[in-house]
Amino acid sequence: MFGRTQGLSLLPIFLVSWSSATFIVSYLIAIYRNDVDVIFPYISDTSATPPESCIFGLMTFITACAGTATVYARFKYVEKMNEGTNVVASRVNKAALVLGLLSCLGMVLSFPISCFQETAVIVAHDVGARSLLCAWDPLQSSSRLSYRSRPIPSGSSIVICRARLGFAIISTLAFFPTLICAFLAKVSLHRHKDDQDYPFHIASAVCEWIVSFSFIFFFYTYIDEFKLFNLRGTITWEKSEKFMTPNTSEEAVHR
Repeated sequence: MFGRTQGLSLLPIFLVSWSSATFIVSYLIAIYRNDVDVIFPYISDTSATPPESCIFGLMTFITACAGTATVYARFKYVEKMNEGTNVVASRVNKAALVLGLLSCLGMVLSFPISCFQETAVIVAHDVGARSLLCAWDPLQSSSRLSYRSRPIPSGSSIVICRARLGFAIISTLAFFPTLICAFLAKVSLHRHKDDQDYPFHIASAVCEWIVSFSFIFFFYTYIDEFKLFNLRGTITWEKSEKFMTPNTSEEAVHR
C-alpha cells in the first residue's frame, strides 16, 4: 500500500475512492428512507431530498476539488514530460485541461452543492448535468495524449493507453442514450413499470451510471504515472527597497 502512495499517486486513489463513495452513500441513504426506487434511479434522484442531498452536496464538492487538482497535476506532468521533445502539441494538452476542468465544474452544478437540486431548479441542474455527462470528451482528449506520449520514456504504457481508450469508448457509447432518453422521460423520484416512459427512464439512468463510473475509474489509470512526480510551489520575493534589509544581497527564493 505504501508503494502505491509514492509521488502524487494518493491523489487519483483518493479521487476514485471518494467519488465512488459519494454515489454509493447517497444511494443507500435514499433507499433506506424510501426516497427513490431501488432499481436504477438517476444519480441526481438519490440526492434530491434531505438529508442525503446535504451529504451528497458536501462529498461532491470535495470530489470536484480533487478532480480539479488531478486534472491540473496531469496537465503539468504532460507539460514537463514534453519539454525538449514536442511529441505532444501544447494546444492538445491545454484542451484536455480545459475540458477536464469544465467537467469538474459540471459536477458541482449538476448536483446539489450549489443548491441546484433536480426538483428545485431544473434548468440549472440540467445545464450542469449535461456538462458532467460531456466527460467523454476530456476522456477522449486524455486518451489521445496517452498514445502520443508513448515514445517518451516516461510516457504511458500500451496497457494503460488501451485501458483509457476503453473507458473513453464506453463513456461515449453511453452518453448519447443518456441524453436522448432523459428528454423522453418525465421527472419523478418514483417510477412504475406500467409508466409509458419507464423504458426510457431505465435506459437513461443505466447509461448515466455507466458514464459517471467510466469517468471516475478513468482516473484510476493515473496512479502509476503520478508516482513519478511531485508538484511544488515557489515563492519569489521581488527586489524592493521596502522589503530589502541591510543583510539582503540578492533575491530570496523559498521553496
